[in-house]
Amino acid sequence: MNETPVSRALISVSDKTGLIDFARFLENAGVEVLSTGGSAGIMTEAGIKVTEVAEHTGFPEILDGRVKTLHPKIHGGILGRRDLDDHVFQMHKHDITPIDLVVVNLYPFEETVSKGSPFEECIENIDIGGPTLIRAAAKNHASVTVVTDPCQYNKVQEILGAHQGATTLELRRELAAEAYAHTASYDSMIAGWFSNTQGESFPKRLFSIGKLQQKLRYGENPHQEAALYTGGVSRPGVATARQIQGKELSYNNLNDTNAAFELVSEFVQPACAIIKHANPCGVAVGQNLSEAYSKALACDPVSAFGGIVALNNIITEPTANQIAKLFAEVVIAPEADAKAMKILSNKKKLRVLLTGSMADPTAPGQELKSISGGYLAMSRDNGRVNKSELKVATQNQPTSQQLEDLQFAFIVCKHVKSNAIIYAKNGATVGIGAGQMSRVDSSRIAALKSKEATEKAQEEKPRTQGSVVASDAFFPFADGLIAAINAGATAVIQPGGSIRDQEVIDAADEAGITMVFTGIRHFRH
Repeated sequence: MNETPVSRALISVSDKTGLIDFARFLENAGVEVLSTGGSAGIMTEAGIKVTEVAEHTGFPEILDGRVKTLHPKIHGGILGRRDLDDHVFQMHKHDITPIDLVVVNLYPFEETVSKGSPFEECIENIDIGGPTLIRAAAKNHASVTVVTDPCQYNKVQEILGAHQGATTLELRRELAAEAYAHTASYDSMIAGWFSNTQGESFPKRLFSIGKLQQKLRYGENPHQEAALYTGGVSRPGVATARQIQGKELSYNNLNDTNAAFELVSEFVQPACAIIKHANPCGVAVGQNLSEAYSKALACDPVSAFGGIVALNNIITEPTANQIAKLFAEVVIAPEADAKAMKILSNKKKLRVLLTGSMADPTAPGQELKSISGGYLAMSRDNGRVNKSELKVATQNQPTSQQLEDLQFAFIVCKHVKSNAIIYAKNGATVGIGAGQMSRVDSSRIAALKSKEATEKAQEEKPRTQGSVVASDAFFPFADGLIAAINAGATAVIQPGGSIRDQEVIDAADEAGITMVFTGIRHFRH
């Protein structure tokens, strides 16, 4: 049964977008329209002839509208197989007329929850009849066309027009697949909400909801396929940002830009992060974005080439002029003024993303990673350490400036691949060591990168001289710390907790530097 004529349609939609035009098209095509409640009212007001479901079934809506379409004349009309004589006989016997087109979208449960509505209001926005109609129509797609999204109206109209009022099997199968994905997503939202109301961080079943935003050219490498999905808890960032200019974002662009934006979201002061391969090559805070950008770029200007620039404040003309001198792949910020956008528009290939606001680094959330045969789920690393929570482990006490830089460096550490070592001074990174198997190697690499930047800038003193150093996890031996001391670090921040803590403390005391323990670590793999 390839082509199926549409003679009767059931319409019951929460989202009324495009409803009148679509219903009028159906009426003009000679299709009888059944409907309920608000949908029927709007179509009737528009002069479209509508048969109320209650009139069709001979049974009124009951229980405050909870029971409207749950009736054999409705579901028999949808589920009855036209190719089986027994089904046709039973439908005729019980005066059940076929329903060939089901147009249904669901109560706005997600929107109701996102508004912080009371529990009972959320419950009332759990649709029952809608998903039942959709699933029934999708199951019997051999004969029935199911439409769940207003964006599908045009395609259905085109097919009906091209096939003399009939739909094709190809279309019905495509819409049925989308229908099941729609109800699955809807049920997942409800299940996730219920789990949250019960205080379950990790329920017995994992629900992951995403809506395809765009197919990407390729994945991490050209032979891999990739796509971007939006979903989950609403959060400002790369997935929801407005792309103002530039070519299409790649998988790596999106991944790196997300890392950059999450990092600068940590700071209240004007901040800039320049990211390459999901690791920062320079991070700084300043009195304004222009100063923060200059300090961040100075950390490693070579690696910054072709990187991602993230800013936590509105981009203005001075900062835009600085960015325009660098070859960058992406710039992301909450906003940009007209003068800044005019400057950046001259860089035709530069992608500019505006998020509208910053992400909350303290907000709870969940991260998901696939592994062979399963998934790893964990809460987002939103851990923070206040100055009052720091424990001074050495004889020397940190100065107020050192404390500021220590906190800054430890925040940056959270966003650097382990093993992570950060040298910082005056609110800016001056050396970054990332992703090494040995912590001592990270210390040495960070110092080496800093030395290279110092020489490139033709400065006399190494930038690590008088800096502070942060480690994302404890020093298992004193060698990593000694490498930092040799580079000129005068203060250290680390989680502590090693069985050799005393050995590390003794090395710090012997060098006359200060060291504080945070009590928490920031592994990032």
